[in-house]
Amino acid sequence: MSSWFERQLSSHQFQLAATALVSGVTVAGLIYGGQAIRRKVAVEELKASIPPLDEEHQAQRLTDFGAASPLPSATREEERIAAIAHRAQQGDYDEELVNEQLTRTASFLTPPRFEKLRSSFVIVVGLGGVGSHCTAALARSGVSHIRLIDFDQVTLSSLNRHAVATLGDVGTPKVQCVRKRLEAVVPWVHWECLNEVWREDQGERLLANWSRGKGQKPDYVVDAIDNIDSKVELLKYCHQHGLKVVSSMGAGCKSDPSRIFVGDISASIEDPLSRTTRRKLRLSGISEGIPVVFSTEKPGLGKAQLLPLPDEEFLKGKVNELSVLPDFRARILPVLGTMPAVFGYTVANFVILEMTGYPHEAGAGKGRDKMYDGILSGLQGLEERLARSGGQDPIGLRIPVSKEDVGYLIEEVFRGKSVVSGLPTRLVLIRWRAPKDGTRIDEQWHGQKYSKLRLEDLVCMTKEEAAMHEKEVLKGGKPPEVMYDVDVIQLVERRRQEELHYGSYR
Repeated sequence: MSSWFERQLSSHQFQLAATALVSGVTVAGLIYGGQAIRRKVAVEELKASIPPLDEEHQAQRLTDFGAASPLPSATREEERIAAIAHRAQQGDYDEELVNEQLTRTASFLTPPRFEKLRSSFVIVVGLGGVGSHCTAALARSGVSHIRLIDFDQVTLSSLNRHAVATLGDVGTPKVQCVRKRLEAVVPWVHWECLNEVWREDQGERLLANWSRGKGQKPDYVVDAIDNIDSKVELLKYCHQHGLKVVSSMGAGCKSDPSRIFVGDISASIEDPLSRTTRRKLRLSGISEGIPVVFSTEKPGLGKAQLLPLPDEEFLKGKVNELSVLPDFRARILPVLGTMPAVFGYTVANFVILEMTGYPHEAGAGKGRDKMYDGILSGLQGLEERLARSGGQDPIGLRIPVSKEDVGYLIEEVFRGKSVVSGLPTRLVLIRWRAPKDGTRIDEQWHGQKYSKLRLEDLVCMTKEEAAMHEKEVLKGGKPPEVMYDVDVIQLVERRRQEELHYGSYR
């Protein structure tokens, strides 16, 4: 044995391998050592650039959300404005001045409707570009009680779209910034500012009646959140608890204000945020009944897109750690500063008209229940035909698919179009592949006969395409890869993977 080791150690191949290994370790050590030295130098330079704490340079402890606390010292002008607002909110303010300031709104709405607006209570969740402009419009129009909910602070990059923030507000909580700036315009408005993130388990407290549950119920809730999970939780909570809510969809990457509409969430199109929100709400049993502001502007060549993180950020570790909070987006969303303002004012306009009962027409839902019933009936017939062709008795056969499932597949998974031709009319649902074992019916339970069908087995086609697919694939035994080109195969696989992902939330 020892002679074998001696021969191996003296062999030319072993010596080359050992040399390569030692060289690799040495180079790696030099690289990592150099990186460590550069990091250490950078940290030391950063520390050296921070001035020592003294009367001129003071440090303050941040809140749990990274906001400055306490707020920076107010200027004399801000103190004067705050004092006026305090007196006004206590009733020490000439009502004639209020009426004069709001006279154009009162004339437009007429006195009875205007009184409804003046006595209303609105909650705004999210005070970025959309939420800040919406809040400013509501306050300037006459809403007298507003609760603001947002965990974030004003950043330098948000000044291109924020309604009222200034350079002096950077680093301060958005809720306090909005209140402070608008008190200089409408000092009589009453505010409740909650510098915290929306969470469903805190919904009862965050959306409670005015004055910590002692006053009136909110007349409307405005959803201006840009995080999908929080948005869905808020909309679901409001829907389940009977709170009126309107939601703003994505203003990022949009540039055409003429394409902004108000409608039911089931009718919103060409909006990735709306599609994802709709899809998650459908999984919770909510398919319509929530008004939204959305844009029908289509993406195109040369238009702004969601910017990916640089490759070096992925190499550093977990991308989620770059988010302000867990599960919040970390990528850069290009925003033209005018578009959030248009979205915000559209939301505020809708809320004002709704609360006052002013005549207006908001887009209704798609109202496609009759179509879904027809598609479900067609799918039932298809499964019976396939069972009969396989020598099985289809009498009494049931399928594990509901009308709601049909609507979810047609609208959310397949975007209302055939996977083969892209046509949006005469649509049906059909199996993509024939079952491998040929068995389509489960009869293990006495008196119950149902089809072994899963939602991910189905695809959307036109009636004509489905008839050929049934003949050639489901009954003729051809694999779909023989029938269709690679683009169709890849599209079906993408849609299937999406459904598998979202189906985990059902």
